[in-house]
Amino acid sequence: MMAWLQLLIAGLFEVVWATCLKLSDGFHKLGFASVTVIGMVLSFVFLTLAIKRLPMSLAYPIWTGIGAVGSVAVGVLLLGDRINPITWVFVAFLLIGLIGIKLTS
Repeated sequence: MMAWLQLLIAGLFEVVWATCLKLSDGFHKLGFASVTVIGMVLSFVFLTLAIKRLPMSLAYPIWTGIGAVGSVAVGVLLLGDRINPITWVFVAFLLIGLIGIKLTS
């Protein structure tokens, strides 16, 4: 159970660093650039902890999936990104895939 929590935290830090990367304006805003690097390091640290107890074939796709779905959500909800309606169908497929991987593991 702890490994899954670590994987979730790793995925959330993936969203943090991706968001701050955008907000850093090409690393020109030092505060956001710093959070980007810290978020990357923490994401990898928690992924490393999780992957000690979870198979890589499960942990890695779930980690990237959390980052992908979370980044879409942050982009739309906080950054004003516009997503084509059909894109939402594919985001839902990603989420269904993540849930399916977890349920069948």
